[in-house]
Amino acid sequence: MIKSSVLGYPRIGADREWKKALEGFWSGKIDESKLHSQLKQIRLSHLRKQQDKGIDIIAVNDFSYYDHMLDTATMLGIIPQRFSCERGSYEGGVVPLSIYYGIARGTKDAAASEMTKWFNTNYHYIVPELNGTTPVLTVNRPLIAYREAKAELGIEGRPVIVGPLTFLKLSKGYSLLDTDIWLDRLLPLYVQILQELESEGVQWVQIDEPILVTKLSEDDVRRLKTIYETFAIAAPGLNIMLQTYFESVELYSDIVSLPVKGIGLDFVHGYSCNLSSIKALGFPEDKMLGAGVIDGRGIWKAPLREKLLLLDELAKCVTVEHLIVQSSCSLLHVPVTIKQEAKLTAELRNALAFADEKLDELVLLARAVSQGGDEIKVELEVYDRAIQAIKLSGDRNRNDIQHDVATISAQQAKRNRPFSERHIAQQEKWKLPIFPTTTIGSFPQSAEVRKARQLWRKGEWSNEQYDGFIREQIDIWIKLQEEIGLDVLVHGEFERTDMVEFFGEKLAGFAFTLYGWVQSYGSRCVKPPIIFGDVAFKEAMTVDETKYAQSRTGRPVKGMLTGPITIMNWSFVREDISREQIAYQLAYALRQEVEALEQAGIGMIQVDEPAVREGLPLKEAEQADYLAWAVKAFLLTTCTVKDTTQIHTHMCYCEFHDMIHSIEAMDADVISIETSRSHGELIQSFELNTYKLGIGLGVYDIHSPRIPRVEEMTSMIERALHVLDPKLFWINPDCGLKTRGFEETVASLRNMVKATEIARAKHVQ
Repeated sequence: MIKSSVLGYPRIGADREWKKALEGFWSGKIDESKLHSQLKQIRLSHLRKQQDKGIDIIAVNDFSYYDHMLDTATMLGIIPQRFSCERGSYEGGVVPLSIYYGIARGTKDAAASEMTKWFNTNYHYIVPELNGTTPVLTVNRPLIAYREAKAELGIEGRPVIVGPLTFLKLSKGYSLLDTDIWLDRLLPLYVQILQELESEGVQWVQIDEPILVTKLSEDDVRRLKTIYETFAIAAPGLNIMLQTYFESVELYSDIVSLPVKGIGLDFVHGYSCNLSSIKALGFPEDKMLGAGVIDGRGIWKAPLREKLLLLDELAKCVTVEHLIVQSSCSLLHVPVTIKQEAKLTAELRNALAFADEKLDELVLLARAVSQGGDEIKVELEVYDRAIQAIKLSGDRNRNDIQHDVATISAQQAKRNRPFSERHIAQQEKWKLPIFPTTTIGSFPQSAEVRKARQLWRKGEWSNEQYDGFIREQIDIWIKLQEEIGLDVLVHGEFERTDMVEFFGEKLAGFAFTLYGWVQSYGSRCVKPPIIFGDVAFKEAMTVDETKYAQSRTGRPVKGMLTGPITIMNWSFVREDISREQIAYQLAYALRQEVEALEQAGIGMIQVDEPAVREGLPLKEAEQADYLAWAVKAFLLTTCTVKDTTQIHTHMCYCEFHDMIHSIEAMDADVISIETSRSHGELIQSFELNTYKLGIGLGVYDIHSPRIPRVEEMTSMIERALHVLDPKLFWINPDCGLKTRGFEETVASLRNMVKATEIARAKHVQ
């Protein structure tokens, strides 16, 4: 009988109760005991739901108090020195929540650890810092999770743990030459974890090694073999499911020959390569194959009859008894359930499957493989009709949009004059001082702002009342920005809920859920729009607020847009056309907004692209093509403006070191990039690569609830000026200030301006 399995389940809960518990604890509304109690209740409810749905193999230890990489680091005693007084002081005990959350969020006296993208997803993990630490096992988290599931619910769970190679490759603070030294330090701790699980009677453990879908060196392969040979000898009675996801594995033969009892492969995003490898090279008879056939990252119903054919293909290489039907990755990346989405059209709603619906898909597929029969075939046919209905809808077949986008995308996307000439013209127009100061766009959205939006959405406020309130907020912050001393201002984005949702609501081809939240980082949840049809511009989206803000000051005010690649990468997108085509549709719509802003007299326009890199394919062979059309989409959005119109963009929280040249090819007059949380490491890229356009490296971390000192920012500025042209250097925070409080925002910006004044005094002759 074939079994069903899920690699992980969303933490946040259908009503974001997980988020509310965390933030209640951080704000002091609940104590630590209450936090533990609430999170346990949430955790058990998630396990019970999978049990009730009929999932055979349920993952445990996939739940977290913040992030699974942070969990692994603290479990292994890897605590940055600035948070720990004594090395090894937590051996044999849980790391206190004050330290745990301090690493993630920062404290008054210590900066948070770096946060970056989890492979090519929109989930952010806390980057472990190895330097200056001595690993020790503080607590066996997988064992605790296993015991709880068994005692409370009678579930024989499969504990999940991040594998040693993935953990090491995603950590920082050590030399590549020291990789083997660190592996030698970590392996005994992993062995202890596994031996304790074996002694407890655990049958299977899931060790996640998504790093295996990326390019591996010969040394990595050697380390991989050392790791799993060590595990096989140390815990021979424990069955290891070596789990990969997000793409096809590299070096298939080496991986399937490892001494483990099961291999999990992604047959959604790594479908063709993984299938080809199995067909050409076979699959070991003594191993279980975890077939990830249900997309853990997408929201569309799976074409189950096609999935059944795929499983039939796999069954030719692997006996049914050795086959597990599972999600392609953890369901962490999708909303919890479609049940509450009453406002979606029936056609669209019927075509969607969130986490809970994916559980049903897995159980149905497993039943179809095991039982077969005409009844199952009819059930699958009915299921697939909803998928066909959305494909044939008028929203997906707009000939006018498809024709216009095909026309502009066939043209060259290029500004009229090179940056060197535009820069001179822009300086003559704006007459900005050296090291111009600005912000990224948003200002704090207080409870008052959120309440006003809610009253307006409910119809309790008229459009006139709401517009008047927004203008009052703009007035307050325009005046504050002038008093603080910023050179280039923003209107504050008080009318916007989310930088993607706001634009999607005003464009054709988008739909929005009421409860479709997913975790982005920590307690930060986002509700991605659904691009279900052809995208089209309807009317100006940002002109009124930006034009009003500009009328209230003599300083330049930036128009603020979200770029086409970010809107695409931060949305759930349709699957019937390529992502490149979707990007060009978005670019064409946004180009019309850029032109409307320019016609309204706005001469600085920021088109934010923080998510360009997260769409970068994991396979090196596919990356150049993606970057080429991503850059083209940005240029299609911005290339029609006048030479004196200054185009800004912004990127944050991911590794840019290997795409500096693509960033430069976007030809933005000014780009702002996060550097504060990565402690200035991006600056190393500019020590190796010349960058000839305007650039602002964020000088303080807005995601940490602390006011940065002037000296910290001065140091960051000075380091940057060693490798960047002072005439092209801007000073700004590393991201928008929407989530910060009023007082800390004002204080932080005042310190930023003081740091700028110090730099100007030093560098202006």
